[in-house]
Amino acid sequence: MLEVCLLGTGGMMPLPNRWLTALMTRLNGSSLLIDCGEGTQIALREKGWSVHGIDVICFTHYHGDHISGLPGLLLSMGNAERTEPVTLIGPKGLERVVGALRIIAPELPFPLVFHEITENEETIHINDYEIEAFKVNHNVTCYGYSIVVRRGGRFFPELAQKNEVPQRFWSRLQKGEIITEGDRVFTPELVLGPERRGIRLTYTTDTRPTKSIAEHAKDSDLFICEGMYGEDDKHAKALEHKHMTFYEAASLAKEANAGALWLTHFSPSLIHPEEFLPKVRKIFPETYTGRDGKTVVLEFDKNE
Repeated sequence: MLEVCLLGTGGMMPLPNRWLTALMTRLNGSSLLIDCGEGTQIALREKGWSVHGIDVICFTHYHGDHISGLPGLLLSMGNAERTEPVTLIGPKGLERVVGALRIIAPELPFPLVFHEITENEETIHINDYEIEAFKVNHNVTCYGYSIVVRRGGRFFPELAQKNEVPQRFWSRLQKGEIITEGDRVFTPELVLGPERRGIRLTYTTDTRPTKSIAEHAKDSDLFICEGMYGEDDKHAKALEHKHMTFYEAASLAKEANAGALWLTHFSPSLIHPEEFLPKVRKIFPETYTGRDGKTVVLEFDKNE
C-alpha cells in the first residue's frame, strides 16, 4: 500500500491555515517528498510523520514556494541522526540550486545524491518506487511526476510443478530472483502469472494543460493537480502566468480516466476553494479540493 499526504496546498505564499506546496508518500519504510515549500517541516509534525525516513526528494521546479523549506528540512534530518544517503531529483541545475541553499545548512551527517533530469521524460527506480518524470509547461523548466508501485503476478503452485521447478526455489522466484542450477535457469515467469495492476499516483503543478500530463495521469488511482484559480474571470491570468484553473484540471482528469482528482496549489486569494466544486464536478465528478494534511492510502486491487 502507498500512503499519500498533501502536506501543503498553497501557492506563492503561505497562509495561516495553508502551508506551501509539498506532497509526501510512504511505502515499505521509505518516504518520498515532492517539493518542499516553506512550512513543510511544521506540516510534517502536525501530521505526526517523521523526517527520518525521507530517502527521496523530487522537485518540480525551483521557484521559492516549492523549494524554500529544503535547508531547514535537511538540518532536521541531520539532527534526527540520519546517516543514509538522500537522493534529490529535479530539473537541470539541481546541484547548483541546492548548493546555494546549503549556505545555511553546510554540514550534514549524510550524503546527498543528485539526479538531474535533462530529457522530456525519464524513469528512475529507487527502493520500491518507480518514478516517472515528465516535462510540463511553466515559465521555467518544470516537471510532473508519476509514482508507480509495480505488482508481480500471482503465484501458482501448479505452474511451478508443470515447469518442474524445485520447491526450494519457489519463494525466491516469487521475489523476482533468477536462479541458475547446473544447465537450467529458473525465472519468476515459471511460477508466476501475468503482472497485476499496481498503484499509480500522478502529481503536477505550476503548468498549463499538456499532453504529457494526460498521458502520465492515464488510469492513475489518484491525480493531484494544481488548481491555481477557481474563479471564472481568472482564465486570462492562468494563461499569462502558465497556471491552471480548476476546470482545466478537471478536464485533464476526465481525459486521463483518473480514479480521483485532488486540486492543490491554490492562489492566496482563493480562500474557500470548495465553493467551486459543484461546477467543477460537472466536468469530473470525483474532484476534491486538497487541504493540508489530507491523506489517503492507495491499495492493490484485492480482486486480482
